[in-house]
Amino acid sequence: MSTHFYGEGNIGSAPEYRAFNNGNDEPRRLLRLNVYFDNPVPTRDGYDDRGGFWAPVEVWHRDAERWSELYQKGMRVLVEGRCVRDEWEDEEENTRVTFKVEARRVGILPYRLESVSLSAKPAAGSPSASASTGPSASAPDEAEG
Repeated sequence: MSTHFYGEGNIGSAPEYRAFNNGNDEPRRLLRLNVYFDNPVPTRDGYDDRGGFWAPVEVWHRDAERWSELYQKGMRVLVEGRCVRDEWEDEEENTRVTFKVEARRVGILPYRLESVSLSAKPAAGSPSASASTGPSASAPDEAEG
């Protein structure tokens, strides 16, 4: 079961990067973020968080290792993807269920940023010229799956 997901929240811990060998030359790369998706409601004194939730966010992409250094705890992000039920058994053999987000895009929002720098534009015809260069640029044809 899955459904489209679109949410804004804060990264709650340092990103986790993993690479999985799958018999091919290129390993599959996973970036996992722990994000709190809040629900701010305006009040007289500012905002009140009503109904927020934590969710693991998984980004499968060839640039996941580089992005693991870019994303930081506390960053405000906009996540688009699909919500998927994740079921497993714990040490006591109890069935556990959670929902995770398989992200297509994770965009960094400008809150609390002090500076932004871009890498040099790749030369035309170079292998990296067609690769995405930003964390929110993982189009469906570029994402690993």
